[in-house]
Amino acid sequence: MGFSGSLEKMNVIAYQKSDFTSEVGRYTVYINPASYSHTYCVKYNDNQTQGSPGGSPDFNRIPADTVELELVFDGTGVVPSPLPGLMPFTDDGIAEQVAKFKKLVFTYNGNIHSPNYLKMSWGTFLFKCKLSKLSMTYTLFKPDGTPLRARAKGTFLGYNDEVELALQARMSSPDLTHVRTVQAGDTLPLMCFRIYGTSALYLEVARVNGLSDFRRLTVGSKLLFPPLKETQA
Repeated sequence: MGFSGSLEKMNVIAYQKSDFTSEVGRYTVYINPASYSHTYCVKYNDNQTQGSPGGSPDFNRIPADTVELELVFDGTGVVPSPLPGLMPFTDDGIAEQVAKFKKLVFTYNGNIHSPNYLKMSWGTFLFKCKLSKLSMTYTLFKPDGTPLRARAKGTFLGYNDEVELALQARMSSPDLTHVRTVQAGDTLPLMCFRIYGTSALYLEVARVNGLSDFRRLTVGSKLLFPPLKETQA
């Protein structure tokens, strides 16, 4: 069984505003990452008494999820440019590629007094975030020491704007509006069942969110679940 369709490159898009508007630039990778890790975490208070055999941890919070990945910068000319008409290398090796990437994800933006808000997009993968850590490893050089290849290992913290956080902080109840992030394996009927206690409302939720095909949900996208009753199905 083969795969159809053209090769899609990962894009890292930078924004000045926390609602991910006002784009300031984007970087299209030369080589897609071989893999990435998406980590979710739940924090509990440790109330166990010293010397006791066990405890009953109390929920504390759900921190931002994190994505870790490694990107390769190549200035040897072996790897074709991801954008038509753009030379994959220059006389300064990979310096231009690295500088553009760092300017978008790492450099302090004086207009917002922090680095940029980021959106990573690749196929069904969509992650809104900010850079937490970036480590550059240079692996190939010209005779004069100019770097020709490097690996950038980045850690990115998930980011939601204040409206989304306020909605997500509410207790699970069909009488309240909810915003949920689509996870791998999610279906619209299943997500409806978790919130409303029935999957029968999935068509109404699809209409509210403007979904033309409810069978194909994009991992990482946000869906709105308004107060609904089964009589609306």
